[in-house]
Amino acid sequence: MFGRRPSAEDDTVVAVLAAALRRDISFGVLRPDQKLKIEALRQNYGGSNHSMRETLRMLSAEGLVEATAQRGFRVTSATEDDLRDILLMRLEIERLGLRMAMQQGDVPWEGRVMASHHALRHIEETVSQSVDDATALDWDIACRTFAATLVEAAHSPRLTGMQLKFYDQSRRFRLALLREGRLDFAIRARQQQALLEAVLARDTEAALTALEAYVTADLGC
Repeated sequence: MFGRRPSAEDDTVVAVLAAALRRDISFGVLRPDQKLKIEALRQNYGGSNHSMRETLRMLSAEGLVEATAQRGFRVTSATEDDLRDILLMRLEIERLGLRMAMQQGDVPWEGRVMASHHALRHIEETVSQSVDDATALDWDIACRTFAATLVEAAHSPRLTGMQLKFYDQSRRFRLALLREGRLDFAIRARQQQALLEAVLARDTEAALTALEAYVTADLGC
């Protein structure tokens, strides 16, 4: 027997559901280790049994949801050990990606790095004054874009996919720091500027050092 082939409409529904669950996991609406029951999720988010199950499988592959032995799902844990492990993987992947990007990146890539840095600085000036859910999401998108742009010139889809996977796994920790007022935006501005200047100067070792300082501080480590 052949399985049902997903339609473009199915894919769209799953993408919308996944975005909603990612957001609520990141903001703690769906708590670490919380059991995720299909019917309850459908009542809150919509979709069919099939689309919700596919959504949970997608988030499981991303490391945000975990399949349990009883064939159910739960939100992954968010302990200090989890944070340290995510930090380890982020640093290894982003260092490799940045090194490759600086070897292969062209002037248009430098322009995109500058633009993403400018956008991040702009939103950080806003959230340093006040934060609500909308500005927190804008800030998170700007942080994600800056990190992704730094490694995009590595021209390795698998590397950039892994970078985004572990970046998204760190999202809960980063948003918690923001909402709890535990980020020093003056220090972040200096770290981001040092990273940008090293990239534009094509000083690889300085860039890697600046990247490690920035990512470590970004996760409150």
